[in-house]
Amino acid sequence: MTRHNQSSVSEFLLLGLPIWMENQGIFYTLFLGMYLTTVLGNLLIILLIRLDSRLHTPMYFFLSHLALTDVSFASVIAPKMLMNMQSQSQSVSYAGCISQVYFFLFFGDLDSFLLTSMAYDRYVAICHPLHYTTIMSQSLCFLLVVVSWVLSCASALLHTLLLARLSFCGGNSLPHFFCDLSALLKLSSSDTTVNELVIMTVGVVVITLPFICILVSYGHIGATILRVPSTRGICKALSTCGSHLSVVSLYYGAIIGLYFFPSSSNSNDKDVIVAILYTLVTPMLNPFIYSLRNRDMKGALENMFSRGIFSP
Repeated sequence: MTRHNQSSVSEFLLLGLPIWMENQGIFYTLFLGMYLTTVLGNLLIILLIRLDSRLHTPMYFFLSHLALTDVSFASVIAPKMLMNMQSQSQSVSYAGCISQVYFFLFFGDLDSFLLTSMAYDRYVAICHPLHYTTIMSQSLCFLLVVVSWVLSCASALLHTLLLARLSFCGGNSLPHFFCDLSALLKLSSSDTTVNELVIMTVGVVVITLPFICILVSYGHIGATILRVPSTRGICKALSTCGSHLSVVSLYYGAIIGLYFFPSSSNSNDKDVIVAILYTLVTPMLNPFIYSLRNRDMKGALENMFSRGIFSP
């Protein structure tokens, strides 16, 4: 029996954003600008880290991977959403929807693991500065990134395989602007108990535990700063950790708002708005956060322009 017969659905209809038809053009221009800013800003960060030898450190090694993940994460959602807004065609094939779920989960989980690795790097830098180069070796940094990729791939693959076994014999309309896993589970005519159990279990590994590790890391950082309360030490810690804390707050704040304060079954507007926040707004803001609040990044950018990198 083919997959088409199993699911009885060859495509899904994405109901899109809760905006009036006459405002489609304005929001299309806005979201297109946000997506282009996300791509160009994060690619600029990768380029700066690649070209400036002063940025060849563990922190910027993780940041380059985070920037690449943000570009990929936004690219999973934004192009299809913009295409649907422009063409007024809301359909997405069954295979395309399943693929979007996989890559959305993969890059979302990878973001969580990379932010945790960056928190550990900041913990070592502030709490164990004399042993920083020994602890944060090149091999450890590479290992942390590889483990992050492997765990994210395994998590996304597990969810996708469990989703692919479900049947969709009823309606095919998704009240969202992309193929959201929770929306697909509500639409399925099969028993989704196993899927929901796996979501809760795996969610602890890829979201809750990394978040706890980040809180513990910054708890130790705060305790270390308070033991030697000096204005210079506090300013150095804020400059070192401020950008990362801002990104963590945006990322986990959206997740907490979506999953700990769920919307009513009658309205999905809040879920859609929060999804816009973590799929488009957060990846777009990350380059600004790291470039405007980071002296090294601003220095590298000024150095690039002063050397005429962008001139013919």
